[in-house]
Amino acid sequence: MSSMLRIGVSASFFHADPQRRIFKGMTLQYIEQNLAHWLMQRDVLAFMIPSPDGSTRRERSRVTLDAYADALDGLVLMGGSDVCPETYGEKALRPEWNGDRVRDEYEIGLYRAFVAKGKPVLGVCRGAQLVNVAQGGTLWQDLATQVPGALDHRNWEIYAGNCHATSIVAGSGLARLYPSTPLVKTNSVHHQALKDLGRELVVEAWSEPDRIVEAIRWTGPSYVFAVQWHPEFHPPGDASFVDDTPILDDFLAAAAAHRDAEYAL
Repeated sequence: MSSMLRIGVSASFFHADPQRRIFKGMTLQYIEQNLAHWLMQRDVLAFMIPSPDGSTRRERSRVTLDAYADALDGLVLMGGSDVCPETYGEKALRPEWNGDRVRDEYEIGLYRAFVAKGKPVLGVCRGAQLVNVAQGGTLWQDLATQVPGALDHRNWEIYAGNCHATSIVAGSGLARLYPSTPLVKTNSVHHQALKDLGRELVVEAWSEPDRIVEAIRWTGPSYVFAVQWHPEFHPPGDASFVDDTPILDDFLAAAAAHRDAEYAL
């Protein structure tokens, strides 16, 4: 058995566009290099999990999301497009906030497949929002217009350079990873955020001073943790930002423990 963990990463979508100059009319699925390399710093084998559905699916294919959950040791839900408000029972307040319903359904199915097998899940940015929605929660469609006093959580001009202070909830699982650091600096690249908390979820970090949810954990029987920031975007060696490797190592330790327990049976 290879000692390297096999971690699946959910795909982002470029949907078919007849005006696109390359891959005209084709649907593209991809992952960000930053996230793959963040995982690979721990000698992880990172696999993009393609959606098995779509107009090009071959009828004889027996590949399902459950099959990927069987084959892999853990799942990372990647950042990207907005979650569609219809996925959590609302209508988009503006057309540009309509998100990606196709990706929502694919990732919720993927999330449930891994959770059903007790395999660890880590959410990043959109991934945190997706976990909340999958657990029955809702989102702010746009912090700037819906939450008075909210910080500027997304600035296109500086993108990953946009940041704020984040407080870690005392006594939480995240606090265990940062026992002497109750206040950290994180990036902020989102305009939507968690509103009503989903079932069996607890908050483990808040943005300061506007108190937007920055980290959540599922209280169920398996490992599900998610952060609103992008750990893969933090500059390595920049001590002004939180060191995200404890989060990565905690997730991978859970994946290794589950894999080893399976092989021991």
